[in-house]
Amino acid sequence: MACKDQPFIVTWNIPDLVCRRHNILLDTSPFRGVATPAKVPGQFLSLFYRDRLGLYPHVDVNKGQQHNGGIPQRGDLKASMKKAQADISYYIPSKETKGLAVIDWESWRPLWERNWGTKKIYQTLSLAHVLKTNHYLTQRQATDKAKHQFQVAAKSWMSEMLAMGKAMRPNYLWGFYLFPNCYNYNWHDSQFTGTCSEEVRRQNDQLQWLWDSSTALFPSVYLQSSLADSPKAALMVRGRVLEALRVSAPSRDGPAAPVFAYTRPVYVDQSRRFLSQGDLVRTIGESASVGASGAVLWGASADYSDQASCGALSAYLKSTLNPYITNVTTAAQMCSLFLCRGNGRCVRKNYNSQLYLHLSPDSFRILRLQTGYIALGKPTLSDLKALSRGFTCQCYEGLNCTPRNCKEMAKALMFHLKPHNKSRTLKENVVDERLSSAKGSLKKQLEV
Repeated sequence: MACKDQPFIVTWNIPDLVCRRHNILLDTSPFRGVATPAKVPGQFLSLFYRDRLGLYPHVDVNKGQQHNGGIPQRGDLKASMKKAQADISYYIPSKETKGLAVIDWESWRPLWERNWGTKKIYQTLSLAHVLKTNHYLTQRQATDKAKHQFQVAAKSWMSEMLAMGKAMRPNYLWGFYLFPNCYNYNWHDSQFTGTCSEEVRRQNDQLQWLWDSSTALFPSVYLQSSLADSPKAALMVRGRVLEALRVSAPSRDGPAAPVFAYTRPVYVDQSRRFLSQGDLVRTIGESASVGASGAVLWGASADYSDQASCGALSAYLKSTLNPYITNVTTAAQMCSLFLCRGNGRCVRKNYNSQLYLHLSPDSFRILRLQTGYIALGKPTLSDLKALSRGFTCQCYEGLNCTPRNCKEMAKALMFHLKPHNKSRTLKENVVDERLSSAKGSLKKQLEV
């Protein structure tokens, strides 16, 4: 969620059933929300696959089978909405809880021209659907009619599902996984910049109805192994997150929809190989620095299907992932507090810079305690000045977050360092209370 005291959050969405069977602990304490992709109701993140929400029309390309009409035009939207109402009530039973609701419908895309490759079957079936009752049409006329019918129906299916979700569970942020996409897969080009093409941006502009209907956007920044430890990985991620930020803003009356980048702890094509420290920076760190509200760490059940893979994941959490999550989320919080007055999140002044929201290693240490992870230390004025040189502020809705100048930051830091100053904000006091509690816990562990 776009919490005002947590400008950047990371949510866990990885299955743990096999790991629990093997009594392997997965320490997820640094994550804001912890959920499994399995069919479990009442989670912080509810993931609606095609069999969990309504009667989604689609084609099983491998088996050649059509389900629920196959194409949106032939689906029963009314019956689907009735089932979706029951599905939402089951998976999100409480009207009061907050969280993320992600609809994962990947069989077809709502724009006609984006259904290429195996998805071309939706164009073929749509054309056949038109010609069945319109024999007199030319091929061009039939194609134009099929395109229009398909896109109108696709819009109805997607927008009405979002409308129902928002009406039933307004405290959840609703959106579709993989939307928007940047289609910047050409990283093998020597001149790769990661930016979305003009054609892609034009197509995404045609989906303004979708961006306006969504209360969160969930682009994917999964890495292929060909991008491992490559600067091009950061360019790819930057292009996708910036496109999501671009489309989230234009024509909506309310605030821009927050962006949560979907990532994985492993490479897409090498599911037993974990992302390096550098690639965590290029995915999660890049997303935080350009203005995303958070990241979702997703995993497939096949990735962690035995004792060895679960043990490797547990070790990776302790050695690499958890310390980094603690670092970047704490740095984002600190920058928001001192630079943006706690009223906004820090974003790069120059999106193409290589500056990140990271804690200074001279001022902080990441420690693992029995209760979780903490960043032990306090920022120096020099640390804050470095942040102010590279970052500016993106305000939360209705709040003033004009970046503090150096003199104002020095004053804020002085107030923050005084242990009993009544002028400090509640947020600052909470930070110190957590720090004191962590120090106490650390002392007890050292005494044992």
